[in-house]
Amino acid sequence: MHDVLDPDSTRGRVYRLLVSHPGAPAGLLATRAGLSEAVVLAVLEELAAEDIAVTAGPEARTWEALSPLQVVETLLQREAARQAALRRTGAELERLYRFARRDAGHYGALEVVEGNAQILTVVRRLQQSARHQVRVIDMPPYSGPPDHYLGQETLQRQRMAAGVVYRVLYHGSAFDDPIAGPNMARMIEAGEQARTLHEPPMKLAIGDNDLAVITLAGDDRPGAIALLVRPSSLFRALANVFESLWGLAVPASAAGVDTQIDARDRQILTLMASGATDDAIARRLGLGRRTVVRRVSALLAALGATTRFQAGVQAARRGWL
Repeated sequence: MHDVLDPDSTRGRVYRLLVSHPGAPAGLLATRAGLSEAVVLAVLEELAAEDIAVTAGPEARTWEALSPLQVVETLLQREAARQAALRRTGAELERLYRFARRDAGHYGALEVVEGNAQILTVVRRLQQSARHQVRVIDMPPYSGPPDHYLGQETLQRQRMAAGVVYRVLYHGSAFDDPIAGPNMARMIEAGEQARTLHEPPMKLAIGDNDLAVITLAGDDRPGAIALLVRPSSLFRALANVFESLWGLAVPASAAGVDTQIDARDRQILTLMASGATDDAIARRLGLGRRTVVRRVSALLAALGATTRFQAGVQAARRGWL
């Protein structure tokens, strides 16, 4: 939602035009923004879903912006609530962490593990014991030995084959990382649910509702330190933080490593975003209906979208339109 105030973002450009052109149709906004009407319509629908814009006019073909002051106030309230929740979690975590270190690494639901090898072993056991789902926040630095990543892929494929759902939240730079990028693409193709967030606050793994592992820098010593958190109020707070960040993150796909698409797929996406059916797209582009159905399915998967509207928005964000 923050990007509606950014004049350099697509949503920001459309919203600013809507502020200065009350009651404007999508076509006029598209012309002034230098975007296709399909992209502008997708953005307007998204803004309407977030209560930032509303349709106006007798046939709802024109659009009106909500007051910028109201939008800013809503943003500030949401951000304040999110920051307050993170601060509470961080304060509780810091208090328990310091207490645990004074008490030889143990405090009720909390245990401290030191050393990269020991931490990797703990995370591996967490996955092996999970029966329903594994939730992960994956972010740099990546400190495992080269064979660790191949072993992790093998383990994850085995666990997913056994019915364990993997939901992984990656750092926004993951696509560009020579280790994380290819690994992410292969795991998504294998069935992993993946999203990206610009700057996740921590490296975290959660197995079912049984164990959470937070990996931290060693501060005044080499290597890393992990906090093992068992069922407790802190565990619930960490699980809630993950779910909140998951809701804010952008769906990732194996195709995210290569954001280039050909002209035909760009035409299909544009027609999808405008609401055209598969039959209409086939007639417009002179393609067989089966070809269109197959390409639409592939594009939805590549964009991590479940609806045509989501596909249009994600394609616009990636610069595919």
